[in-house]
Amino acid sequence: MMEFFYEEEALTQGFHSICGIDEAGRGPLAGPVCAAAVILPVGCQLEGLNDSKKLSEKKRESLFQPILSQALSYGIGWASEAEIDELNILQATFLAMCRAVEAMELPPDYALVDGNRMPALAIPGKAIVKGDGKSPSIAAASILAKVSRDRLLCEWDQKYPQYGFAKHKGYGTKAHYAAIREYGVLPVHRQSFLKKYKEKSSVE
Repeated sequence: MMEFFYEEEALTQGFHSICGIDEAGRGPLAGPVCAAAVILPVGCQLEGLNDSKKLSEKKRESLFQPILSQALSYGIGWASEAEIDELNILQATFLAMCRAVEAMELPPDYALVDGNRMPALAIPGKAIVKGDGKSPSIAAASILAKVSRDRLLCEWDQKYPQYGFAKHKGYGTKAHYAAIREYGVLPVHRQSFLKKYKEKSSVE
């Protein structure tokens, strides 16, 4: 079990509601970036809780509802493909993180954020490199963000069946590039991410 070391450290500093924040979907060619913010009761037990990237899709799905049930508060935030193209992926990720915090019913007073930089939150916090493997709150947020985004891409699979979104979740796999070559670019694709691909295609 992951220890609540960072959460307890913040509690000793006088904070009361510590949320973990993480995102999913920084790398794909299509779809929004999704962030989640979660306040867990310190010491709560969620068996198998870990960095979402280290868990199978089935395990992430099985943890989703227990996280919601145990969380004192949580929020999901999104930044669209258009916002990613306009702002760049880092700034769009920070925007999604801020929206996740704003969506929480119980506002946190401190944030633990996965990564090496803090978004412009209205509360203090700490960025933790590989925090999704070190903090239960961040790990829980990583699962909520990943499952929420994957579910959206599976819905898109019904709308655009020839693109295979349920399998690759928008990432730049060979099958995804092949679908783009055959069927074209969709409105849900990130134009900025496809820029090099388009330039290469026009040369060919």
